Amino acid sequence: MEDDIWDGAFYDDGEWVSWSDVEEQFRYQEWRAKYPNAIRTLIPYFEDLLSLAESYHLETGRHLNVYGDIGELFGAITYGIKLNKNYAQGADGRLGNDHVEIKTITPFKSKDQVAVKVSGNFNKLLVVKINADFEVSSRMVDRSKLRKTAKPFLRIRWEDLHVAK
Repeated sequence: MEDDIWDGAFYDDGEWVSWSDVEEQFRYQEWRAKYPNAIRTLIPYFEDLLSLAESYHLETGRHLNVYGDIGELFGAITYGIKLNKNYAQGADGRLGNDHVEIKTITPFKSKDQVAVKVSGNFNKLLVVKINADFEVSSRMVDRSKLRKTAKPFLRIRWEDLHVAK
């Protein structure tokens, strides 16, 4: 057993480091390279929650009610959005002086679209998409780029967002 401990660690810069520590740092560096404003401390929660949702679905064929939280964590990590308290009125978070509404397209939706409340208090909309393979991507758009409607909700298709970046 003691040999396993020594095989899984090495001495670097005055301290013992495990390979899992190295792998975690590489993972953080990948996030940081792709998303310069990444909030590293939230990455483990995001990854664990996404992994839980995927494994639960594979095991049961059902979905947990966590995709909105996954979308919000993804926005916080990748864009540096400061999330509001749960159930706070208005938007889901702030990015500088902008209020950001975060909507998530879940892996079980039949259409890749979201509905946004027109009366909402937001300047930017972040749409996070979790596909059937549990891969996550996002697109952000300024509210001014969204089409106008007299209806209480605006339906926005994923494919229409890339034009209005």
